[in-house]
Amino acid sequence: MGQDVQAKVYSRRDHTRHREAVQRCLDALARMLEAGSFVEDEWRTGLEIELNLVDGNLDPAMNNADVLAHIDDMRFQTELGRFNIEVNIEPRRIDGQSLPQLESALRKNLNHARDRAGDVGSDICMIGILPTLPRPEHGFSWFSENARYRMLDQAVMAARREDIALDIPGPERLQMTNDTVAVEAACTSVQLHLQVRPASFPRYWNAAQVLAGPQLAVGANSPYLFGHRLMAETRTELFLQATDTRPPELRNQGVRPLVPFGDRWINSIFDLFEENVRYYPALLPEVSDEDPLAVLDAGGTPQLSELRLHNGTIWRWNRPIYDVSDGRPHLRVENRVLPSGPTVVDVVANAAFFYGAVVEMVVDERPVWSRMSFEAARQNFHEAAREGAAARLYWPGAGQVDWDELFLRVLLPLAHRGLERLGVASDVIDKYLGIIEARAKLRVNGATWQVAATEAFEARGMDRPAALREMLREYMRHMHANEPVHTWPVPD
Repeated sequence: MGQDVQAKVYSRRDHTRHREAVQRCLDALARMLEAGSFVEDEWRTGLEIELNLVDGNLDPAMNNADVLAHIDDMRFQTELGRFNIEVNIEPRRIDGQSLPQLESALRKNLNHARDRAGDVGSDICMIGILPTLPRPEHGFSWFSENARYRMLDQAVMAARREDIALDIPGPERLQMTNDTVAVEAACTSVQLHLQVRPASFPRYWNAAQVLAGPQLAVGANSPYLFGHRLMAETRTELFLQATDTRPPELRNQGVRPLVPFGDRWINSIFDLFEENVRYYPALLPEVSDEDPLAVLDAGGTPQLSELRLHNGTIWRWNRPIYDVSDGRPHLRVENRVLPSGPTVVDVVANAAFFYGAVVEMVVDERPVWSRMSFEAARQNFHEAAREGAAARLYWPGAGQVDWDELFLRVLLPLAHRGLERLGVASDVIDKYLGIIEARAKLRVNGATWQVAATEAFEARGMDRPAALREMLREYMRHMHANEPVHTWPVPD
């Protein structure tokens, strides 16, 4: 959700003070990195899932405030759209039987939330983009009651000075305009957190960037938006365009977007925070009373509030996180690549693959990113988002290969060794990586099932809206049964 802020109008002075405060935060971070101030404990993981709310007709249910009041659990929070909520799962280590325990915890939390949502006539759906979403009305009818979202919208729209223009490619290209950033609420994701040592951070971030394309190929789950069949993972392009502060002229000049893939491999986490300060004006120039350098001089741990809030409005697909827990600072990689769903067991399988592959790539003496251009990783990301299960990806030593071959020959053995290195039980590895293996062998993911099911209903004579609704009804039946998506039959 990000940090809450109070509604206000920011002055030119606010922006100047914020710029100075962020620079002091950056100076403090540099001192902390040099002094070795961070928690050295590694391999604590966290998980966030963004969810859609639907009513009895499977239309979006615009009642997240009522749902959250009935859930009454601080692990559940608002998101931008009134039909969205987010659940945060407690950090844990990945070892032994921790992955089944994570699956159990997720199912328990989501079942509780579903029961409470039912009290107010709603249900919960894990899907990258809700296929029954109508185009948003003008104004703020989609927005949750949180000042942060309105202020972000005001900042983005003020920077653009014109309406948001969407132009998303695919078999049924979508072009439309909107007068707010509300369409970003259509994007719901899974966010995987990994706490790492400062010295290890660049290797983990580089590895996560390498894996971004493969993650989308195996996990795409967002092929429809406003009735149009678009990219296999439409969410990535929608998020980019819906929050874009750049008018066409600035895009043509190469000005960076707020949703960047990145430009280079890094050597320090400092590189990313320095890029934030160098390239991105503040959207929410809040200034706290803390002087981080004075806090360091006094032997304390600064919150770095301005740096964190600024970083929270730059939506890298792999984002650096500075946080303080129990008075001690730590660093995390936040992997934001994957869409929500299709099921809890699929989400945990995706997480198992990511964590296993990342840890094994990091210990390689000649890591993949030393043999692969950054541009190749970026192109893999875009290719997988467009094509999903039809993607061909670049890999050092193999050239362009079908994604399923890359998984079966390279990435799944890599992830298997990584999970073994972490001490995960062999039966657990077999269960979750077996799900990824089955998707690769069958060349299926959530997006392929959605398209096949929708086309099957259309073949029965349904129009697109009715076919999407029936597809979603079948999707949610399988989702609540926690059946992995590769086992879902396509309707006759």
